[in-house]
Amino acid sequence: MGDKPENTESHRGAFGEFGGESGGLIDRTFRERIVLVGVTTSGGHPDDTDASLDELALLVDTAGADEVARVHQRRESPDPATYVGKGKAQEIKELSEAVDSDTVVFDDELSPAQQFNLEKILGRTALDRTAVILDIFAQNASSQEGKAQVELAQLKYRLPRLRGMGKSLSQQGGGIGTRGPGETQLEVDRRRLLRRVHKLEADLRQVAKVRRTQSKARKRTSNRRVAIVGYTNAGKSTVLNSLTDAGVLSADRLFATLDATTRRHQLPGGEMVFLTDTVGFVRKLPTQLVEAFKSTLDVVVDADILVHVVDGSGPDPFGNIDAVREVLEQIGAGEVPELVVFNKADLSDEADRLAEKNEGSVAVSAATGYGIDTLLLAIGDRLRSTTELCELLVPFSRGDVLAMAHREGQVVAEAADEEGMRITVRLEASSKSRLAEWLVATATEL
Repeated sequence: MGDKPENTESHRGAFGEFGGESGGLIDRTFRERIVLVGVTTSGGHPDDTDASLDELALLVDTAGADEVARVHQRRESPDPATYVGKGKAQEIKELSEAVDSDTVVFDDELSPAQQFNLEKILGRTALDRTAVILDIFAQNASSQEGKAQVELAQLKYRLPRLRGMGKSLSQQGGGIGTRGPGETQLEVDRRRLLRRVHKLEADLRQVAKVRRTQSKARKRTSNRRVAIVGYTNAGKSTVLNSLTDAGVLSADRLFATLDATTRRHQLPGGEMVFLTDTVGFVRKLPTQLVEAFKSTLDVVVDADILVHVVDGSGPDPFGNIDAVREVLEQIGAGEVPELVVFNKADLSDEADRLAEKNEGSVAVSAATGYGIDTLLLAIGDRLRSTTELCELLVPFSRGDVLAMAHREGQVVAEAADEEGMRITVRLEASSKSRLAEWLVATATEL
């Protein structure tokens, strides 16, 4: 976020050097003092705005700053120039001076013009929820891929917000033999940013290519793919650790996990699956982040089933479920079968009550291991429900067909008789059609 700007036409340090490291907008040498602003527009409900501001306060705290005041406004629609209107902006300025705040954070994304106009009125940095989330991601990125994804999202957010900073940046100055004032520093900065964006996009395309190759290799096996999704801090990494002893970092803070982690695991029924932990979602997840993390989120789109982890002890579990499903729709994973898991049963009895009310869901405590065996059985049952038990009769001469059956399905039993190999195997619809020539019976006949 930042110190009070010396020049209200600029953003403090937001557009300095871009040397390949994802950096935040918060000066972490001290705890900044933040005023939060939320707006309820026509058709909205004030309680929803209050809940969103509560979450924004948690995001600000995670980013390394403190809420010192809160403003809640009701209006028909956002003001195109200042979002809250000039009169309310002046009130926010007076409040900010009274509580000695460093920054004002708005709960919705501001346009570059609104941000610029607000900083002129407020005399201090004005940021939005998107900037706070980007800052948290920048703090938590650890792998090279994660850092590149976060930096790309930050640069795309910053590009339209570049502005000159007075005479000091008006021009580089023309040298001997040049005509005109030369390039403005703004144009130089924009060109540097665009070069960096193109480089990061090329790097991430290469990463996506590697991921696709790895995904194809997994698809060539009979192992099914399970993606663990959910709201940030719902306990996804702890669930993966409980299921597989993966040793993934799990912490009681927002966005502790940014990098996808995949582990191979055998279910109680004998099936082998790939379990993948993914980045947490949040309400109003910035579009820049969804785009930047697309290669990571492809694992969700390609999954056979989603284990949707929900904080059963939280204040609004169904609101979180809706927010996650909205992002799943956005990335093209809305049709993937879902198993809802209410986590943190050790913290509240509500998780068990929610699981009882929602048929097909499971209550667990990933921290203590409660319900984990039930969850494993439920995953196996859901995966089997997407396949059909079939019997194939394959001639001894068709080793390629035998290999295909093992590669594309879960072989339950096989035995030789006079006619060839009889195989009982679980197959998806597409695999069943490819092996239809050798099909002799299905589940209803077995």
